[in-house]
Amino acid sequence: MSTELPESAVPPPVESDDSASPPTRRTFIATGAAVGGAVVAGGVIGGTVFAGAEEASAAETSPSSRVSLTVNGTRRTVTVDNRTSLLDLLREHFELTGSKKGCNAGACGACTVLVDGQRVNSCLTLAVRLEGAEVTTIEGLAKGDKLHPLQQAFIDEDAFQCGYCTPGQILSGVGCIQEGHTDSPEEIREWMSGNICRCGCYVKIVRAVESTAGRK
Repeated sequence: MSTELPESAVPPPVESDDSASPPTRRTFIATGAAVGGAVVAGGVIGGTVFAGAEEASAAETSPSSRVSLTVNGTRRTVTVDNRTSLLDLLREHFELTGSKKGCNAGACGACTVLVDGQRVNSCLTLAVRLEGAEVTTIEGLAKGDKLHPLQQAFIDEDAFQCGYCTPGQILSGVGCIQEGHTDSPEEIREWMSGNICRCGCYVKIVRAVESTAGRK
């Protein structure tokens, strides 16, 4: 008996579709690199979203406030981002760069200024909270060509080396004297301990504060 099937019963051969074949390793890598490059560059292929757009939008909508305060005897009014620190307000808006940005975390005292006569770390103080306040920076201590007694004492005692921390040390020293914490070198060291001097001029700094307090 014959086992051959009639021609009509044999299915036609399936033609291969090259377009449906799986991608080669080389094609996959090339495609991945192209898409990755587009994402890194900040664009989305065929779209309108770019990296940084959200940040730009957030910056445009950041809340701001108008604040008026007296700085070194001069009334100043400015509109600032609510996140602006007093230190950045002084340095970037008022160009009073005597107050230094050290750690920017309230740990070194380089940014110390007086607010209503009290010592504060200006890097931790929000500018918008100082409506009506009186701020004194190192630029406001001298009276014309006449230095503040503590400024002169720092010179006389050679109480600085690189000078970076000196503005904050002096403002902190002025506050320390006004607060009455100068009965002994030990007390001065305790109440000035928030101000770091990387050059190690602590002995002479204490001496300058002590001598100024004695003349008060």
